[in-house]
Amino acid sequence: MTRMRRWLPGLLLVTPSIVAIAVFVYGMLGWNFRLAMTDKHDEVSEGNFVGLENFVTLWDQKRWGISVNHAIVFTVVFVFGALLLGWLLALLMEKGIRGEGTFRAIYLFPMAISFVATGVVWRWLMNSGRGERAVGLNRLLDGLGLGALQWEWFRNPDWGMAAMAIPAIWQMSGYVMALFLAGFRGVPEELREAARVDGCTEWGVYRHIVLPLLRPVTLSALIILGHISLKVFDLIVAVSGKQVITDVPAVFMWVAVFDSHDPAKGATIASYIVLAVSIFVIPYLVWTLRRERRS
Repeated sequence: MTRMRRWLPGLLLVTPSIVAIAVFVYGMLGWNFRLAMTDKHDEVSEGNFVGLENFVTLWDQKRWGISVNHAIVFTVVFVFGALLLGWLLALLMEKGIRGEGTFRAIYLFPMAISFVATGVVWRWLMNSGRGERAVGLNRLLDGLGLGALQWEWFRNPDWGMAAMAIPAIWQMSGYVMALFLAGFRGVPEELREAARVDGCTEWGVYRHIVLPLLRPVTLSALIILGHISLKVFDLIVAVSGKQVITDVPAVFMWVAVFDSHDPAKGATIASYIVLAVSIFVIPYLVWTLRRERRS
């Protein structure tokens, strides 16, 4: 009875959350994988079990290959761009500047905006019009006498997805800055002073002392940004709509389910997205658990 009194209140407290997660997260994931293994390619048929057939045949579709390539380009540019910009902003803030609280709020403000609102604004900023038809960034470049740098932005067939990552970098770099700034402030000043006394330059202090201690923060930011980029949907649709030139797996899934009325294909695409996200999340969870056990 004594042991029950210890753990029963806590169990009763978390039981609703456990049930909700079991049903609406893992239950739905299981239902999605089950649907992906059927031939339910319309909304009225029952659907028979076909195993991994849908997962294999999906790679025969040209649009799927295009969407995967776009997702890779978007992920690489977005993740490394947000990490670099966030780190630079945190470095400037860590040096101590006047009005630090104001700048910190300004850098974090974009994160409070939804990707839809961000996409609407950046759709205008990245308008591909040139010359007299130029608006947004192209108009700014023309006004600065840099008309030769005017670009097609997200409508460019080769690097359009790299341009599509710019709004995402703008929105998430402030969050990454907050993570790195907390990491910078968590490094004991005694370690830095000891390194300086030993003749280490300021760059050497950051290279050999600060940056190694920021590895957990960097890994956390990498995981967060990576899983956001792999399932990005609202930003893409808000900026360019459901165009093949900016297609990603999440948009392709929407088209398959709601435009083509193919539940099995949509579930298959969703399953691939879940598997891609798990590639980022699962190793991080394993690393975290091992790190906690060692400590």
